[in-house]
Amino acid sequence: MDQTMVVQYERCGAWVVGARGAYDMNSITSLADALDTAAKQHPTVVLDASGITFADSALLNLLILTRQAADFRVAAPTQQLTRILELTGVDTVLKVRPTVEEAVVG
Repeated sequence: MDQTMVVQYERCGAWVVGARGAYDMNSITSLADALDTAAKQHPTVVLDASGITFADSALLNLLILTRQAADFRVAAPTQQLTRILELTGVDTVLKVRPTVEEAVVG
């Protein structure tokens, strides 16, 4: 599996968490911690998903939990992540946007 990396920054009043790498139950902890902290400290949280190379149910569960804790948006999901979101119907409950710029404004 790929190494994972999480970067965080503020953009236009939203807190952006950028995820890179493959996320499953063995690698989700750093991203889960970042999103949990962001949701507690910022009213709007955006996940920049453009660097996610693999995702499974562990990531889907994390996205749903984060949605319950903050105004949460998923930006620029990769083709694999988009497919999982669509197949599971999670795309209907999350705010999915094509770019970080569009996600920070709504």
